[in-house]
Amino acid sequence: MYPALAVFQALYAKHPDVEILWVGGENGMEAELVKHAGLPFTSIPAGGLHGVSLRVLTRSLTQLGRGILASRKILRDFRPDVLFFTGGFVAGPMAIAGRHVPTLLYVPDIEPGLALKSLSRFADRIAVSAEDSKKYFARKVIVTGYPVRPDIKAWTRKKGRAALKLVDDLPVLLVVGGSKGARTINQALVPQLSALLDKAQIVHLTGQLDWEAVETARAGLTSIQKKRYQAYPYLHEQMGAALAAADLVIARAGASALGEFPYFGLPAILVPYPHAWRYQKVNVDYLAQHGAAILVPDELLKYELLTVVNDLLNDPSRRQVMKKAMKSLVRPQAAEDIAEQLLDLGGKR
Repeated sequence: MYPALAVFQALYAKHPDVEILWVGGENGMEAELVKHAGLPFTSIPAGGLHGVSLRVLTRSLTQLGRGILASRKILRDFRPDVLFFTGGFVAGPMAIAGRHVPTLLYVPDIEPGLALKSLSRFADRIAVSAEDSKKYFARKVIVTGYPVRPDIKAWTRKKGRAALKLVDDLPVLLVVGGSKGARTINQALVPQLSALLDKAQIVHLTGQLDWEAVETARAGLTSIQKKRYQAYPYLHEQMGAALAAADLVIARAGASALGEFPYFGLPAILVPYPHAWRYQKVNVDYLAQHGAAILVPDELLKYELLTVVNDLLNDPSRRQVMKKAMKSLVRPQAAEDIAEQLLDLGGKR
């Protein structure tokens, strides 16, 4: 949802009187964040159809029918000039109901999942994060890059380190597990904290699931190590501060790695989530082939983390090469370019 928010902010900047309605799923997590961003939000019934049991499939098909009816009502009332999809099965009912409305689909990952491949059939144009995604589509594809939110782009290294109380004379390792956390990453990092904190500062976004275990581990650190270890369940307003302040990141390989890491030229150790089909592995392969990231399989992380991190912390010149490679992949105008496509499609309407 963050790429869409970045695009909408760019839209408002170009066209202040544009009207936007965000359509999400019932009981979805995005409602609060969308409303916090000042956008009107409404929901429709929807359910996944792929890889589910017969019982769930039956319920999902019922929800799909209800979702199409709800989408038709929204379209009649709101009368949009253009539809913008960023993925997920929630978009299915609206895509079917709005098949006569000009549509732009944005694909954040290198390889689209099944939901996005299905949505691409309804799209008049498809925007992608990287050139490598073109081969997955037969329709018109525009390489725009990954839209990064202005509030993240506003941070500098100096401001980020000051906000997180980090010093300048030690490298900063950022460890990101997402809002829920990445248990494998947390479990691999915690036993190595003392060894790593002797040579680096660590900003650790743990997620809520492992927060108690991390607090217990922090209590066992020396006073100097505690000053070098900044742990948070998650960062929202200061996520940009952490990215800007870091010299190296350990993270999963969701689509944001294709936009936020390149924007800050942040060398990465990426650990694809093994249960997320294969799209994270494809994202890592893309970054690794460009020399910007190192792939460590999830099942090997606890054995290899300390060695891989130490090798990079002890080799600033290699980090600099990776930084340059990562920075070469940035497309800072991605949000503005997608906004232009939407305005063009809407104008034709």
